[in-house]
Amino acid sequence: MTDEHVRQPGGGKCVLFDVDGTLIDAVENQRGVWAAWAARYGRDPEETYRVALRTRPMETFAEVVPDRDPRECLAALHALEDDDVRSGVYSAFDGARELLTGLAPGAWGLVTSNYEHRVRGRFARAGLPVPSVIVDAAAVAEGKPSPAPYLLAAELLGAEPADCLVVEDAPSGVAAGLRAGMQVWGVNAAVPVAGVHRHFATLNEGVPEILAFVSATTRSSGAGATPKAAGPS
Repeated sequence: MTDEHVRQPGGGKCVLFDVDGTLIDAVENQRGVWAAWAARYGRDPEETYRVALRTRPMETFAEVVPDRDPRECLAALHALEDDDVRSGVYSAFDGARELLTGLAPGAWGLVTSNYEHRVRGRFARAGLPVPSVIVDAAAVAEGKPSPAPYLLAAELLGAEPADCLVVEDAPSGVAAGLRAGMQVWGVNAAVPVAGVHRHFATLNEGVPEILAFVSATTRSSGAGATPKAAGPS
């Protein structure tokens, strides 16, 4: 995460992206990591993954291996994730490279529940540019759905929340963006996540609109335009 503000307040609009499921397709990687972790503890990989999809890691451990030290479990998970970043195959969603290279360097950042070194590794393997601002799990005391990660990213970019667009695929991230007072657009889902202002079935479909958001003239009043209801674009 950078400590240097790269934009001045009121200097323009910014886009804040979630990573996994939004820009990077990491489903099979995550499934593989949890399968390896489950095998280490003698648990069913499919059931473990189902639990992991709806809980945070420490909650997953409490449900799947309540008799084991959660710190040990977390260390094992982190080691497997780091191994996957070094050796796994990652791909960017269609449109991601075009989108990120089309944005000015100071006009976007990443907000992730993962850790920065893994994000950088995945982006390198997927051939995506890395922004100056990455807010990761270590940057805030409370992760999504708290608004804290998105508010910190806006601060680091020198942008007002009303001038930020959040691009997300998951309910917790959508909730975080909404609580931060930002525009939130959903991507890579068949149906809109509750609360999104706009919805695109794929990231690629949203590329022109996202680029147009950043190119639009900054609102003189500082108040957001009336959001368009979620629905097919």
